[in-house]
Amino acid sequence: MIKDNFKKTMNRFYLICLGFLSLAIIIFFKLIFIQFDEGTFYKNLSKKRTVKNFELQASRGNIFSDDKSLLATSVTKYEIRWDSKTPKKENYNNSIDELTEKLSVILGESKEYYKNLLDNARKNNNRYLLIANNLSFSQYNKIKKLPLFNLPSIKGGLIVETKVVREHPIGKIAERTIGYEKKDPAGHYIRVGLEGAFGQILKGENGRRLKQKIANGQWKPINDNNEKEPTEGFDIYATLNINFQDIAHHALLDQLEKYDADHGTVVVMETNSGDIKAISNLGKTKSGKYYEKLNYAIGEAHEPGSTFKLMSIIAALEDSVISDNDFVETGNGEIVFYNKYKVKDSKEGGYGKITTSKAFELSSNTAIVKIINDNYKNRPEHFVNRLYDMGLNKPLGLPIKGEGNPKIPYPSDSNWSGLNLPWMAFGYGILLTPLQILTFYNSIANNGEMVKPKFVHKVSGYDKNTTKVFNKEIINPSICSSSTLSKVKKMLFNVVDKKWGTANMIKDSLFAISGKTGTCQVDYAKNDVQYISSFVGYFPSNKPKYSCIVVIHKPDKKKGYYGSQVAAPVFKEIAKKIYNSTPELRFFEEKKPKEINVKSFKIKSFNKIPDLKGLPAMDAISLLEKMGLEVILKGSGKVKSQSIKEGAKIVINEKIILELS
Repeated sequence: MIKDNFKKTMNRFYLICLGFLSLAIIIFFKLIFIQFDEGTFYKNLSKKRTVKNFELQASRGNIFSDDKSLLATSVTKYEIRWDSKTPKKENYNNSIDELTEKLSVILGESKEYYKNLLDNARKNNNRYLLIANNLSFSQYNKIKKLPLFNLPSIKGGLIVETKVVREHPIGKIAERTIGYEKKDPAGHYIRVGLEGAFGQILKGENGRRLKQKIANGQWKPINDNNEKEPTEGFDIYATLNINFQDIAHHALLDQLEKYDADHGTVVVMETNSGDIKAISNLGKTKSGKYYEKLNYAIGEAHEPGSTFKLMSIIAALEDSVISDNDFVETGNGEIVFYNKYKVKDSKEGGYGKITTSKAFELSSNTAIVKIINDNYKNRPEHFVNRLYDMGLNKPLGLPIKGEGNPKIPYPSDSNWSGLNLPWMAFGYGILLTPLQILTFYNSIANNGEMVKPKFVHKVSGYDKNTTKVFNKEIINPSICSSSTLSKVKKMLFNVVDKKWGTANMIKDSLFAISGKTGTCQVDYAKNDVQYISSFVGYFPSNKPKYSCIVVIHKPDKKKGYYGSQVAAPVFKEIAKKIYNSTPELRFFEEKKPKEINVKSFKIKSFNKIPDLKGLPAMDAISLLEKMGLEVILKGSGKVKSQSIKEGAKIVINEKIILELS
């Protein structure tokens, strides 16, 4: 019995031992398997969790103005950190006093502040201590030369991180046109203005830097050098002119503030090339201030009102349904459609019987509507087709995102009614953006050739072979016949030049302006009707160099709302300042081989000093510099006296002093 029990016990013991032995063998082979087979996988996994490459943002290319002034540039900012465990005790003790004293000078805090900061980091074994961030290159350069920090990072512990920040040297001016490119929280790109349109060209190629994970989830660079250096993006040379941009911005801002308007836009275009020289878009905030809220010039399609009368008149002249000297009866200045809908002139009682030209120059709603409705009511598609032939129904195809789509109703549309045609005649029921309107008016100044607005002159990299120049693009080589063109040019000139013209108040004695006013009702279905005031045209009239549009939305009606009152003065201010700052715009008409006439001042010979008294300073400068003289001005205004008398022989490079009053 005892013997049997002992035998059973020993059998159980052997069984347990066998089990432990089997388990030991399994563990042994598993360890070998892990070591030689799965070991590589786990090592790589561990390495990924502790060491990885971080992407380094490339420096975006610069955006320059037409004179190579910076509109947008990338600036590197530096972050200084420190690994407190790296420096030896001896090096730390020998350097700490001088280091903290000079840190105080560079960064502004006291020496004691930095001494406590570094000492505490040593006590707490902080391997990623933040010392300063958002430093300029000069600040970073000074810091890396300090005691301890001037040692290699494996000895001194200095850690330098960089980030690229986009800066705009001209501030908020043209902010929406210069634009930006950034990611939203969902990871989608938001692309605005030139930065967005040319983002792929500007952004360059990102680099890589290897970092190791340390305490508290922080990542520390392993080496001083990057694994791959970032490659800077290409530069963009915009067509914008800094001086013109400043003029346009402040002229618009002053008028918006004066009339407490909701928002407004100004665009200045070079006539022949289509280059956009200035573009300003200002909207009012809740606090009553104005800033570049949206790109209204490109993105906001609205009813143009009377500025569309030019398109209507051109269509009628091209179809020979009227001539510029035909008479139109405006009656009492009111037309009623369907016993309910009225078209009225701004002048009570109307203008009576007037010519087509004068109807345009007076901006008579009734006259323009009668011309179009009487001649096209039985064939409205002929009128609309003419507008389509001029390209008014197509977007401009700009590189900048968000262009508003033009809307020109067609008789086959399901919602076409008998009111569409007369309403279209004076700019209602259609939609155009300010830049689309300006592009059309610019074609008149450009002898009928419609050119696409251009924002970028060229894109350039480090290699000259990578430069791409953007040439002029022609949308329509001829929007109308030369006969029609000469007639409407005269009308646009008379709008400003003639005393009855709606923009006669902006007539200038130094140079001629051509253009058209617009006063368009908005919210007219509501009790509180608001207005859009506009003026679009070009200058100088005899040889147009620039076209310009000014659109101001919802000015305070108590202060004024007519285009002639609100928008036209902005146009004149911009045109005059550009004219005065651009000597080549002044043209001196040569009357005889040795006699020229400057604003009634006659100069008998180019080899003698003329009498300059009473001449505007800018004209005097231009004239004398053409003669090879060096001009010195004293005062401002017109010439009161001159240091070299009239009739004296001209000596090249001689100085002449002009006293102004």
